[in-house]
Amino acid sequence: MISFFFATLGSLFSVVNPFGAVPMYLTLTNDYNRMERAQSARRTAMYFMIILVVFFFAGSLILNFFGISLNALRIAGGLIIVNSGYGLLNSKAERRRISHEIEEEAQAKEDISFTPMAMPMLSGPGSISLLVGLSAGEQGYTKSALIVGVVAVMALLVFVTLHYAPLLFRLLGRAGLSALSRIMGFLVMAIGIQLLLFGLVSLVGDIWPQVEMMRK
Repeated sequence: MISFFFATLGSLFSVVNPFGAVPMYLTLTNDYNRMERAQSARRTAMYFMIILVVFFFAGSLILNFFGISLNALRIAGGLIIVNSGYGLLNSKAERRRISHEIEEEAQAKEDISFTPMAMPMLSGPGSISLLVGLSAGEQGYTKSALIVGVVAVMALLVFVTLHYAPLLFRLLGRAGLSALSRIMGFLVMAIGIQLLLFGLVSLVGDIWPQVEMMRK
């Protein structure tokens, strides 16, 4: 169970990549004082946790409502995660998840915690598809509780990263954050490819018996 917890946390951390959100967060909170920035980081982490927990528990309902198979979700989620990782490898960490229009709208808002920080910058399609895929699999109460714990720890890491964003930026600089994002990008691409292959293999495994029956 401990290995499952840390494996899930590592996958989620790589996909979320809170370090990639640091430059954009500093830009959007440029006129905030220390207390306001701390409150914004706290609200962002809270919204982040709520969004992912809701999607985790509603994952099966969402798939059933739209008639989407688990394998289709894994394949689509794998493609999204691979694309996100490719963007990180090409140093597009700052703008990989929000457009220029959303950034301009966010700069005019008083509170950026829910949008664009919690969604879509941190809890984007990649992390949501990962959680929905985990919820749709065969999970007992223990594993479900562990995954919720993973999300809670990830929310704490998001808070710490954003709270100390100015310090991280001074220590690492734009080049250091870009290097971290490239490393994360490699890991994210590996996770996406693994999810994509798992979905394809499962899909072939489901279809192959039907093909054999038709041949007979």
